[in-house]
Amino acid sequence: QDNLAPGITVITASLSLTFALGGLAGNVIVLWFLGFRMRRNAFSVYILNLAGADFLYLSFQTVYSLEQLINFHSTPLAIPSFFTTVWTFAYIASLSILSAISLERCLSALCPIWYRCHRPKHTSAVMCALLWALSLLLSILEGQYCGFLFLDLDYGWCRAFDFITATWLIFLFVLLSGSSLALLTRLLCSSQRVPLTRLYVTVVLTVLAFLLCGLPFGIHWFLLFWIQTRSHVILWHLYLVALVLSCVNSCANPVIYFFVGSFRQRWPRRQKTLKMVLQRALQDVTGGDDSEVSSPQEHLEMSGNSLVF
Repeated sequence: QDNLAPGITVITASLSLTFALGGLAGNVIVLWFLGFRMRRNAFSVYILNLAGADFLYLSFQTVYSLEQLINFHSTPLAIPSFFTTVWTFAYIASLSILSAISLERCLSALCPIWYRCHRPKHTSAVMCALLWALSLLLSILEGQYCGFLFLDLDYGWCRAFDFITATWLIFLFVLLSGSSLALLTRLLCSSQRVPLTRLYVTVVLTVLAFLLCGLPFGIHWFLLFWIQTRSHVILWHLYLVALVLSCVNSCANPVIYFFVGSFRQRWPRRQKTLKMVLQRALQDVTGGDDSEVSSPQEHLEMSGNSLVF
């Protein structure tokens, strides 16, 4: 197993680098359109911040993958602890924002009248700011006092910070899973089913991608180090696989947006643009393809006319 370790490290680092570069390009496109070319509504504010967190995570994942490849072929290099702190900050922020997205869509399905009439106007922006701040605080405490993988379990403060961070991540996972399950139940099994819009499909697919690809990384990094075991090689290999999957998760979100937006579209090829496809993926209204072809911007503004950021 020790002889296979360098080869596995190179393979996983190469895969992570490939997915990270592709994800960076996809998230840059989302950031550009949502940040500068489209009118933002309550949901697109969350998507904008989620794309920012994914971009930040993939940027430092690119640096980490390059460091692994360089260390394999030449003199070993060491990444400053600052990189690890920001890397962790981006992961926690991404999970936090995704949980907020799932919770909001669940509330919009369970309490549609309250959501449209009584929801505070700037909830999305305020929630994102609070989640960014909390994620930064947790990552700074972890990075400064614990060093993550170089943990000293005899240090009391370190254990306390690790416990707080792990508790927050478990809470987010429970919130994400519970709200997503309630949303699916409301959409598919309720006697008064909510119309299945593209926005709901986008949320469900994004959450599913995280549960399959993003969650293993958090479980390994923040929870499994508490388990004392002699199978360090196996845990290291699992960590590398979880690392690759986390890159897949961060680069999958833009793919989901453009897939949902282009699914069953009937626009003439010359009229199809990335902006129109992204707008269509964020629509929270029902209607046939013909109506969506004629005025995608109108439908997008209708979905957020009372919730504009």
